[in-house]
Amino acid sequence: MPSEGALRNAGAGLALLGTGIAAYIAIAEAGGGAPACVGGSTGCATVAASPYADVVGSVNVSELGVAGYLMLFGAALVRGDPGRFAGAALALIGLGYTIYLNYVEFFVIEAVCQWCVASAVTITALFAVSVARLVLYGGRDEAR
Repeated sequence: MPSEGALRNAGAGLALLGTGIAAYIAIAEAGGGAPACVGGSTGCATVAASPYADVVGSVNVSELGVAGYLMLFGAALVRGDPGRFAGAALALIGLGYTIYLNYVEFFVIEAVCQWCVASAVTITALFAVSVARLVLYGGRDEAR
């Protein structure tokens, strides 16, 4: 069984990875372009140009991702039940929104952004780590 410290470190690392992915997408789109897809695919440009790329008119979905991943990073740094519960709750919200966005990407826009898929894999792993931390150590005194 992994120690809580190992789960916290894994959560922090995954949150930083997710922050990097979301920041790359945000920076690419802020410059009026789209993130570069590997292998010459145009899926990233198609997804970035869709009306689903922004919420509330002008907030890019990737900016929400940066904020969410940074909050998850913070939750990974917080010891005890407050960090455990915050991490699990934030990861659940992020995973739920990611599932919705992937549905839209695959079935409405009919294009796949490789960076969005990388973020989806990252938030899924982060959800698993956060729930494991909560289930294994929730309600206990600070574990190392």
